[in-house]
Amino acid sequence: MRLIDDKIIYMLNTTIPTESFKGQVDPTMQCKDLFQQIESEHTQREQAITKCLDITKEKVVHMKKLKDNGDESPALIKSLRKEQNKLRLLRAELNIEEVVRKRTVQVYYERCRGFYKPPHMKV
Repeated sequence: MRLIDDKIIYMLNTTIPTESFKGQVDPTMQCKDLFQQIESEHTQREQAITKCLDITKEKVVHMKKLKDNGDESPALIKSLRKEQNKLRLLRAELNIEEVVRKRTVQVYYERCRGFYKPPHMKV
């Protein structure tokens, strides 16, 4: 799901025309379209991670209730630890997502700032 972030430099190189091709391509429109793609991808990934995070939180809460009610079975404890670990990893993934987003937006801004700057863009 991070393909656009991994290839941001390549996409910018193909989006922004060189001096000899400026008349053939509208860099403002190209940069605007690329930014919309970037925003869409980031939103989709964040929503997916958040959804997984919420589901995992619910599982952890449910398993903790079972444990608090006296169920001390090894299978429950093992499953609870597994879900708690998954919860930590998903939270870390949200942090990683923020770093990837900042990097992509920074690179985008450096190359497209002369052509298009979205109104809500933070650099």
